[in-house]
Amino acid sequence: MPRARDRRRPPWSRTRPEERAAILDRAADLMQRDFAANAELARAESGATTGTARSMQVAVGAARFRRYARGALEPVEEAIPPQINEAGPMGRAGVFGALAVRQAVGVVTCITSYNNPWANPAGKVAPALAMGNTVVVKPAPQDPLSVYRMAEALAEAGVPAGVVNVVTGSGPAAGEAAVDSPDVDMVSFTGSTAVGQRIAEVCGRGMKRQLMELGGKGAAVVLDDTDLDAAVAGIGTTFSFYSGQICTAPTRVLVQRGVHDALVERLTAYAGHLPVGDPAAKGTVVGPVISAAHRDRIESYVELGRKEGARVVTGGERPAGHDRGFYVAPTLLADCTNDMRVVREEIFGPVVVVVPFDDEEEGIALANDSDYGLIDYVWSGDVARAFRVARRLRAGGVGVNTTGRNMEAPFGGFKRSGVGRDVGSYALRAYSELQAIVWPG
Repeated sequence: MPRARDRRRPPWSRTRPEERAAILDRAADLMQRDFAANAELARAESGATTGTARSMQVAVGAARFRRYARGALEPVEEAIPPQINEAGPMGRAGVFGALAVRQAVGVVTCITSYNNPWANPAGKVAPALAMGNTVVVKPAPQDPLSVYRMAEALAEAGVPAGVVNVVTGSGPAAGEAAVDSPDVDMVSFTGSTAVGQRIAEVCGRGMKRQLMELGGKGAAVVLDDTDLDAAVAGIGTTFSFYSGQICTAPTRVLVQRGVHDALVERLTAYAGHLPVGDPAAKGTVVGPVISAAHRDRIESYVELGRKEGARVVTGGERPAGHDRGFYVAPTLLADCTNDMRVVREEIFGPVVVVVPFDDEEEGIALANDSDYGLIDYVWSGDVARAFRVARRLRAGGVGVNTTGRNMEAPFGGFKRSGVGRDVGSYALRAYSELQAIVWPG
């Protein structure tokens, strides 16, 4: 931490925004220059398919540095309307002006997730640097090499020594030190709610700033007037995208009874046609999960679902013919109820649970009956109806007839899904402190 502390103020936070922007832009160029090698490394260490490693990991990571190169040039001062004050104990009467100024927080510890070793750290490091902070990056122990590659690009781009620091470790000691150090002013964490709670406790003792993107159990509310094929394509991303290892996945399908059977049938067919295999092979859609331990955890949830009374419609067993790697077949659990653990807890794998409901009010109630509230989804053929339902969902984001994202919209969770918001200009606010300067007119 001392190197990061030494580089806090001055000089990095006092560099001209144009200089920080140029460095971040060069870093993006370098990541693109080595695009093929970076994607191959991401695929090899995370198990993502080649297409995902290229388009959703390295490409998104580079794009985020490009975005926050522009972000470094966004105004940090906001004029406040003048206020007329009468004479009193605080001083003479007068017109008082004010300015709100965003400043760097200081040293930011960025603890990143294993499911996206490029986009996730880039979404923390780039805006933090743009605002003049120094960073200590603690990558997930399962796939740290991509973060080292990112740090090398930043160094080559001209980031001074000590501004970007990477610490690794397979045990908890490295992460604990990176959080608890008195030299750290803020912690940005992506991971499980349980670990986030422990980090929050430590941060609370030191009054450190926090940005937490935690677990999710995304509800997909499918109304009876929807285009079922569109709903299936969106929900089906749970099976294919990162093999379900993503907190924003629509894993909890709440479907109106009139279309329940048809939706289950189509989801079953969709899952059955997804090629499972080597992530480097052309045509593979579902690759392995991150580790044997995580595969076993997912399988234990499927077995738990059986014991709770859920019906395994498809999947539930290891796909045949894959001796190398940790594969889980796309799995669909039907006949579920909202009190089952498989419905309430984050599985983090290619497992979708289906719960029927009768009317709109019940669907909304079921969606909100969750400890989580990261991103929910609504599918309906009536856009006005879909928006009406979306406004009543207790989630940080809601996708209406889509699982797509607007990368300028705020991202973060309600309830146990997190604290704070980032993405777009919201990330620049998250990695800054707000100071008020007041003067008499």
